[in-house]
Amino acid sequence: MSYYYKLGAIPHKRHTQFRQPDGSLYHEELISVQGFSGVQSLLYHLRPPTQVYKVLSHQDTKIAYEESSALRHRHLRTADVTAGGDAIAARIPLLVNSDVCISVAQPTEPMAYWYRFAHGDEVIFIHQGTGILESQYGVLPYRPGDYLVIPTGVLWRILPDAESEQRMLAIEAQGHIEPPQRYLNRYGQFLEHAPYCERDIRPPQDLVAHDEAGEFEVQIKAQGCITHYLYHYHPLDVVGWDGHLYPYALNIEDFEPITGRVHQPPPVHQTFAAAGFVICSFVPRLFDYHPLAIPAPYNHSNVDSDEVLYYAAGNFMSRRGIEEASVTVHPSGIPHGPHPGMYEGSIGKERTDELAVMIDTFRPLRLTAQATHLEDLNYLYSWSA
Repeated sequence: MSYYYKLGAIPHKRHTQFRQPDGSLYHEELISVQGFSGVQSLLYHLRPPTQVYKVLSHQDTKIAYEESSALRHRHLRTADVTAGGDAIAARIPLLVNSDVCISVAQPTEPMAYWYRFAHGDEVIFIHQGTGILESQYGVLPYRPGDYLVIPTGVLWRILPDAESEQRMLAIEAQGHIEPPQRYLNRYGQFLEHAPYCERDIRPPQDLVAHDEAGEFEVQIKAQGCITHYLYHYHPLDVVGWDGHLYPYALNIEDFEPITGRVHQPPPVHQTFAAAGFVICSFVPRLFDYHPLAIPAPYNHSNVDSDEVLYYAAGNFMSRRGIEEASVTVHPSGIPHGPHPGMYEGSIGKERTDELAVMIDTFRPLRLTAQATHLEDLNYLYSWSA
């Protein structure tokens, strides 16, 4: 993350003796990105975090893709995907390229293990449900509308609240996910024109150092598979940490929309930046206030990107036939725009109550075989109605 935070007990100086009540040393761990030149945090463990005693198994994470098909606009209805499993097992990958994997999930169970993705950061958008994200950095409660930003290197699990129906959008990057650079000054502080700031970011809280012996499972996704490891001691045994790298939550309702006299382009909605894609938030906002403004978006040929929209709530002003948890894909090469009647029909309207997450990628996305079973095949022709 872009600003310094600390939790629990830490020594006065880095890399110096820090002793437990019995006189033994705490075990320092540096988690850093880009070698030693990126953001980093220092964690202090009761025991070395390296003490694996058994490698159980590994499972292939290879994804099956649809067979070649004609280039077309797509609409995936994910509202009725099968619920079940934990927050990892429940994931259904929909769209993938070399930079990102976009999945949906409806978990019904807590994770009985801890998980780490070794090749990049993840953002989990909580469409529905409450619970906690537990990591070695502490406990982070989540609620509907939260973006949970989980840097690579974080060991985590999701524990849903009992009787809380869960629906999530998972965005897995082959790299790092950060606030857009144009929102920050050279010191990493959010600027005045940024649509969110440090006050809106919720870091972990309630750090608990677990001093427990037993059998504890950790799963790590790396190099095309998930490997299962067993530890004799609880992996969340951190007594304190500090630094700039940690999981955090940002609620989409805390994203302040940028509006203007005429229609504003999608970059004003950008929330996160990553190598090869961006994440944007469409939130309730006032429409354009020029006396001749047309609030609905103009037709657009997105020649360098594929546009993915996940519809969370409200009535999306430029679309018909869209429901909660719909996913639309408008690939590069074909113009897209408002549905018939929506362009002129938006004139005179004062506000929109839509809530959606957009992912724009700069490499073409492939549809998975699982996604094809969710497709509304008539969507391509919905502009001709």
